[in-house]
Amino acid sequence: MIIERAAALRGTVKVPGDKSISHRSVMLGSIAEGTTYVRGFLNSADCQATIACFRKMGIRIEELRDSDGERVVAIYGKGLRGLTKSPDMLDAMNSGTTTRLIAGILAGQPFDSFITGDASLRKRPMKRIIDPLSEMGCHIISANDDNCLPLKISGGDLHAIRYHSNVASAQVKSCVLLAALYAEDPTFFYEPSLSRNHTELMLGAFGANLKLKNDTRTGEKGVIIYPGTILRGQNITVPGDISSAAYFIAAGLLVPKSEIRLTGVGINETRDGILRVVRAMGGDVRIQNVHMEGREPVADLVVRSSELKACSIGGDIIPALIDELPVIAVMAACAGGITRIRDASELRVKESDRLRLIVDSLRAMGVTVEETDDGMDIYGMASQKERVRGPGRLGLLQGAEIDPHLDHRMAMACAVAGLISDTPMIIKDADCVKISYPRFYSDLDSLRVV
Repeated sequence: MIIERAAALRGTVKVPGDKSISHRSVMLGSIAEGTTYVRGFLNSADCQATIACFRKMGIRIEELRDSDGERVVAIYGKGLRGLTKSPDMLDAMNSGTTTRLIAGILAGQPFDSFITGDASLRKRPMKRIIDPLSEMGCHIISANDDNCLPLKISGGDLHAIRYHSNVASAQVKSCVLLAALYAEDPTFFYEPSLSRNHTELMLGAFGANLKLKNDTRTGEKGVIIYPGTILRGQNITVPGDISSAAYFIAAGLLVPKSEIRLTGVGINETRDGILRVVRAMGGDVRIQNVHMEGREPVADLVVRSSELKACSIGGDIIPALIDELPVIAVMAACAGGITRIRDASELRVKESDRLRLIVDSLRAMGVTVEETDDGMDIYGMASQKERVRGPGRLGLLQGAEIDPHLDHRMAMACAVAGLISDTPMIIKDADCVKISYPRFYSDLDSLRVV
């Protein structure tokens, strides 16, 4: 894929549905009683992996059209005990969310399950879910004895635990909460800071009994979930994914003479770190038409070109923007001053070592970056007037050939960088964006002012 510099971006984009919420709607719909109807479902490779796994366990899932022609995913749930053993191995493809969340559900089933994924996913650490599930009484074997996929999960007869996670991870938390539905007593889960809370919100909507309980002594954020409730099918409207919106936010801020409206974007406070960083950097993003879709807050975002300044990013805000850090790094490369990112070591165990990949990609674009164990220092341009660095220099960054290593978020972040590069940005294996945003390039191209 070749991305060329843009003179300006204008128009409206409706980003696809939130990936995290789409995954959870299928999982909870499958173990609920009755039918769950989902509008705005993200039709991406990751979410299709989740659907395929539950179909293999006997759940009927259909794609319908309502009276307005809108696509609706119907999940015909069979209740907590209604899943059946898959005739073959479950394949999560590239989806860490599918793997870690489904493991919690499989831990409560009275049969053996086997789950694997693609080459990238088979390298990602699973010990963080193996430990709590084992503590709950589930027997898990890593086929290669490396705490990675493939996994054999022998479930059933779970007991409650009080678990303190050393990372703020929505995937770990969700795994434990889903397994806790099958335990005999309340389960307590604590994490250092609040990770995204879509599972708690959706569990509550489906009828689960859970409460927030923070530890005043340690400052940890916690949740208690009580077993024994019956989940009921729901009507769900999935808001636009703020992680997908982030690329257009950055593009609108960085490309001169731009104004972009993003409609129906989820602004859950556990996911809005990108908006807080934009404000700290002096970016012009206005929030309009705020309303609720079920239990999730949604709004339109209006983005205008801005001169950005550096800021420091770390601490409790990191879980709220962990997936947006690649494109935030692109923004920082074009800001005035030094942006310091810390507490982001989680990026090293994503689809790639994103920290290293961000650093290498920015350096290829002519940016000065210093890598640290858990982040980086990005030396941005001094000011808007000084961004042209030589005779005839039109872009803010240097064009380069980038290999995102099949990491969809890196590919999209580098595409945004291409909009402000002096020569074209070449992105290898660019179709990896299908993992989360199949129409990304066409949506981006639709905003170009000719």
